[in-house]
Formats: sequence, C-alpha cells, structure tokens
Amino acid sequence: MPKPTADQIDAVLAHVDRTIDQSLGRLFDLIRIPSISTDPAYGDHCRRVAEWLSADLTAMGFDASVRDTTGHPMVVAHDKAASGAHVLFYGHYDVQPVDPLALWNTDPFEPVLQPLENGDTAIVARGASDDKGQLLTFVEACRAWKAVTGALPIQVSMLFEGEEEAGSPSLAPFLDRTAAELAADTVLVCDTDMWDHDTPAVTTMLRGLVGQEVEVTCADRDLHSGMFGNAARNALQVLADVVSSLRTPDGGVAIAGFYDGTRELPDAVRKQWQALPFDEEGFLRDIGLSIPAGEKNRSILEQIWARPSCEINGMSGGYTSAGFKTVIPAKASAKISFRLVEGQDPIAIRDAFQAHVRARIPADCSVSFKDHGLAPATTMPLDSAFLRKTLEALSTEWQREAALAGTGGSIPIIGEFKRRLGCDALLVGFARFDNRVHSPNEKYDLSSFHKGIRSWVRILAAFGDI
Repeated sequence: MPKPTADQIDAVLAHVDRTIDQSLGRLFDLIRIPSISTDPAYGDHCRRVAEWLSADLTAMGFDASVRDTTGHPMVVAHDKAASGAHVLFYGHYDVQPVDPLALWNTDPFEPVLQPLENGDTAIVARGASDDKGQLLTFVEACRAWKAVTGALPIQVSMLFEGEEEAGSPSLAPFLDRTAAELAADTVLVCDTDMWDHDTPAVTTMLRGLVGQEVEVTCADRDLHSGMFGNAARNALQVLADVVSSLRTPDGGVAIAGFYDGTRELPDAVRKQWQALPFDEEGFLRDIGLSIPAGEKNRSILEQIWARPSCEINGMSGGYTSAGFKTVIPAKASAKISFRLVEGQDPIAIRDAFQAHVRARIPADCSVSFKDHGLAPATTMPLDSAFLRKTLEALSTEWQREAALAGTGGSIPIIGEFKRRLGCDALLVGFARFDNRVHSPNEKYDLSSFHKGIRSWVRILAAFGDI
C-alpha cells in the first residue's frame, strides 16, 4: 500500500480502541492454553498454542504454518504484499512453570482482570506479560491495519518459538535452515520493559554472558584439620584466594585483557541517561544496601547497562550441613559469571579467565572448568532509521520522549539473529517492573496491552517512510 496518511493512521487507532474487548478476549484464549515448555507433560499444549497462532494468522491473510523442530514447534508467517521495508517480528508462546501454585491468588491459566490502585487494570495470569500479552500487541496491530485498510503498510514476517523459557535449543538450527526465508531489514522483539509507568523505551544495548564453573582439587580426600592443618592445602582456601584476585581495589576486574575492545559510552547516550528520572540511592535502598560497589566514578546505570562485570554466583566445598565438622576439603567449586559489553569476545574472556585461574593454582593441585553459556553483547546502531522512527512513534503515542535504554541482562537469541540472519534487533516492550514475570500472580497492565497495540500501529506506519 502507499505510505499511510494521517487519516488512515487515525482510523486504524480508532479501530483498536473500538475492538479492544475482542483483542482482550483473544489474549484470554491464548493464555488459557498452558504452554509450559520445560515440562514434557505440557508438550501437547505447546503444539495447541502454535496451531492456534498459525490458524489466527492465516485467517488474517498471512501465509502461516507450524514448523516442527526437535523440540516444540515454531510458527512462521509472512505478509509481503506491501513494498518497502521488511520486518521480522519475534516472540515466544511458551511460559514458565507456575510453581509454587499455593502462592497464586487465582488459577494461573484462567486470566482475571483486577483493579489497581493507580486506576489501571491488571490482567493476572501466567504468560500475561511474558510473552503472550506482549506478543499479541503486535499481532493485534497488524489485525487493525488489515481490518481498516485491507493491507499492512510494510512487509511483515513473524517467528514465534515455543522454547524460549527452556533456553531456545531449537532456535539456532532452525534459523540456519530458514535464513533465506526469514532475512529482513530488522528484527522486532516485544519482550522488554518500559522505562517507568508512563515512559516507553527502546532497549538498544544488551550485555553478553560468559558462565564458568570452576572446581579446584587438592588432596585425594577430605582431611582431619587437626592432623593435617597448616601442612595440607585447603581447596576452599585456594579457591577463595583465586576468587578474591578477580577484582581490583577500585572495583574493576583484574583479569589481564578483560577490558580489551571496550569503548566509552557515547556522549549523547550518557546525557540521555543522565536526564532519565533514576534514583541511584533508591535503587540500592530498595534492596537493603546504601554503598555503591563496582567501578568507581561510574553511575549505576552505566555499571549495569554499559560496563562489563564479574560476579560470584555461588561457592561450595567442605562440610556445610548442620553442626560442625573439622575438615580440610579436598575439593571446592565456584560458579562465576561475566556480563560483557560490545567489543568483548566471549571466547577470549573465557580463555583469559581460565588462564588467570590456572596461574594461581599450586603445582600439586588441579583445576577443571565447565562452560555455562557464551554469548556476545549486542548493540543497536544509534543511527538506524528504524530506531529513529520507533522513538518518534512511541513519543507520539505516549506523549513523552521515549527513552534509549540498556539492560544488564543477556538475551542470547538477539545475537543469534545477528549472526545467522544478519539483522539488528529493536527491543520494544510494554511490560512494567512490577509485572511479577516468572513469579506467582504474574500480570500485564491493560494500559500496556491497549497502548502497546496502538504503539505498534504507529511504528508500522512510521516504517512506511523507510
């Protein structure tokens, strides 16, 4: 279709408003199917959701199908009738388990509407926010465009997977098989948060991840501390010395070459973050702390979004049950994770870490390692026309400037899209921080769902200029 006119956009938005109850009904139908991907007992339900989505998209005029994998199926859909830009929208239809069930106030798979103190309404159910509600905001925006104008303003493909909550084991091989079919100008992902209750955000920076499990072995058995104390190596002491050597006094990481390739935050992004209403003292106070850790002279937002980190996630060894046992442990282990920023190579970081550890292991002791994830950081180019148009559309809909955000977490699938499809990703989500994702009583605000649909209507129209 030709570039959408202002009157067409207004008509589509009005249709969204008039039909929001029907959109909500479809979301409820989708939520009622308990698509828990990590439990084999729910495999049939995962397929039911995939078939539901495929049938719904087909009825809308998409060329949609359910694609089998070695795990749960994928859903692929295309509408390439329009000219111009081509986007691939990604979402996941699987959900987390509901345990502990006793902490839910209602049936996790029977969505209910509950009034909130701020005047909004919460959709309470497993998957309401992560990711069925978010996924459906885009689908409903496409439905509105087709209902009002008969066509989409740009070319749209969709990919919905059913294993995101299980680590996406089938995604990479599936992308390899369908790379030519799914290639697009950009990937759109709706699985992130707003900046605050009223401010939309585009997540442009995702940290990468290196996970390592380390096991140190000293003696050939646990030893009596009275008989062997001082004379025999203590595996926990050796490991503690290694772990303490990972950080510098000023809060940095002491591994040689760790910061190779890292770059300073662009001034424009730093100024934008400084202007965001972020309470550093409150951020720490909410978790019972008051003194910032990490690198000195770095803001908290910079530390958690734009700087690499090294964290000890767990240590074990010796006697840890009730009571006391005077033992010198023969083995000790630790789980350590590194969050990476753009420019850092996960394999190089892993190798540098292992070299750092080996150099500190006594000659009569040994060490072994186990990988728990290797993923690079990803960054959306700030000069992207898709990013610029998205920010403009979001700011118009929410009547306030959309934020450029980072996230301290890692979403490895975004790197897979870049490596296997050559596509950058735009992460636009409408969840709020109190949505209790993965927890009992998960919710998605009705305003998030309604204005999320309206936001995608505007974004699709804005992409018509590209």
